[in-house]
Amino acid sequence: MTLSFELDPAVSPALRDDVLTLWADVSNAGGSVGFVPPVTADEIRPELVKHLVAMAEGRTRLLVGRDGTGAVAATAFLTYNTHRLMKHWVWLYTVMVHPRHQGKGYGRDLLAAAADAARGLDGVEAIRLTCRGGLGLEHFYGSCGYKEVGRIPGAIRVAPDDDRDDIFMLLPLL
Repeated sequence: MTLSFELDPAVSPALRDDVLTLWADVSNAGGSVGFVPPVTADEIRPELVKHLVAMAEGRTRLLVGRDGTGAVAATAFLTYNTHRLMKHWVWLYTVMVHPRHQGKGYGRDLLAAAADAARGLDGVEAIRLTCRGGLGLEHFYGSCGYKEVGRIPGAIRVAPDDDRDDIFMLLPLL
């Protein structure tokens, strides 16, 4: 089974709730998407609202991957730069694949779909993202064509005495 991807789906209450549930499930499974377990959907909701507001303002695009049943299985947010000298690249945020789908290649599919979507954006030549150190994520992103271009040691504090590097990755699209 493969995922079907859609850029800019209509945001219904059901889709909003599905993304929120996905975000909580990924976080509680140990995923590096801005929270540490345990976390509830209510704690995540304000962050999702920020993404939805940015989407309504045209600053962010939502990419959704659905499984064969139509369920939301993966998401990522592409965010435009507002700085006039950096409009040639976008940020990729909140890259998520549901834990039940881990190990099926869906993460690679999601990143490929995000790259395809970014290539379709006028003037965009690269994607940047950050990831939390200590989980090997930089190796996964590297295997998908991203290159580590910076690292801030200990910039992310996930718990007392547990600081992680903030790793900057870049995917040239040309």
